Amino acid sequence: MDEIAIRIEHVSKEYRLGAIGGGTLRGDLQSLMARIKGREDPNSKIGSDSSKRMGERFLALDDVSFEVKKGEALGIIGHNGAGKSTLLKLLSRVTAPTKGTISYNGRIASMLEVGTGFHPELTGRENVYMNGAILGMTKAEIDRKFDQIVEFAEMEKFIDTPVKRYSSGMYVKLAFAVAAHLDSEIMVMDEVLAVGDMKFQQKCLGKMDDAANSEGRTVLYVSHNMNTIRQLCTRCIVLDHGKLIFDGDVEKAIEIYMERNIRMSTVCRCMGERASKDIDCKAHINEIVFDKKNGLPIYEDGEPIVLRVKYSARETIKNAAFRIALHTPDGMVAGMATTKRNLDIYKGEHEFTLIIRTDGLSPGKYNCFAVIYSVNDFGSNRVHDRVENACGFEKVLKNHETNNMLWNHTTWGYAMLPEISIAMSERGQ
Repeated sequence: MDEIAIRIEHVSKEYRLGAIGGGTLRGDLQSLMARIKGREDPNSKIGSDSSKRMGERFLALDDVSFEVKKGEALGIIGHNGAGKSTLLKLLSRVTAPTKGTISYNGRIASMLEVGTGFHPELTGRENVYMNGAILGMTKAEIDRKFDQIVEFAEMEKFIDTPVKRYSSGMYVKLAFAVAAHLDSEIMVMDEVLAVGDMKFQQKCLGKMDDAANSEGRTVLYVSHNMNTIRQLCTRCIVLDHGKLIFDGDVEKAIEIYMERNIRMSTVCRCMGERASKDIDCKAHINEIVFDKKNGLPIYEDGEPIVLRVKYSARETIKNAAFRIALHTPDGMVAGMATTKRNLDIYKGEHEFTLIIRTDGLSPGKYNCFAVIYSVNDFGSNRVHDRVENACGFEKVLKNHETNNMLWNHTTWGYAMLPEISIAMSERGQ
């Protein structure tokens, strides 16, 4: 165990679906009374059927085993719902495994939700001390590292200002700086590098790289950004529906993840509850259909993509709009489109057709992220439903290659520019 930082042996985590206790006391009582009387649950979300799931059990993790050596940077990747965050919560002792054992060799610093414990009425200085204490630092440790934390967060001028006056970027920068300066042998991180601007993200990545390589600390990192996985991690595991399906080389792990991440089907049903807290579920995207008569959704250059989107509205929604974003399998945004004008959506089931032009889109596979939202009088958006990896398609060239070379997104990019015309001038005699 001297060379092993973490050992996970046959770990499973089971949850009971449909259990009361996920909302307010009033909502739970309403749900309980509706169930007793055999009526529809007034707090159920569109697209869910909790009555069928009541009492069922869900394995978030299923017999997972692996070891992490000291000084190793381990990447953890997988689709949404694969069990990544559950695994990190078990490692951070937020919750206990249903089965199996987890052994540690060193102190753990967890950054699962950056900024947990910050109080808006307190100043940045006061929150540094309070948040540091929550994360396990002593006052002496915080005193010793205070100047480093403030300098790293670039908050020297605002450290004595209440954080309620901070922008969201300032808030997360200070929170990350506190968590990143913990004295620990093991660091557990869940998408925490997606904070601040691009410059600060690179700064965060450099800090984590130093922790793993220069300081010899063990790093476990969850991300959907494959570029940061490549840059930071020396080894990677892939989770799929709670099972560990690969453990080894980073590039091979990313290849497996990308292949499983594309949903190639002409009909994509978007069922299940939405987990994000910023979705109010006033609308629900039920189904996305590729209007293609023959075969899988594979399109040649210039061939338009026609999507039929079926959705439901729980109530009338004013100034509604629809947005679709195209992502590459490694998580990079290739482009986004939205409806030109807002519409009023009325209660009930509806359908509309969306046409996407593929001109200029480089060859390759893409995921579609679909969003229904509305715009209020002040110009801010309210998300009613969002489906990640809703469906997938592939763009191909007619001869499947460009100048006898297969397209490489990593070095060539995601936009295909028009052909270059070259005018050759004759050299004088």
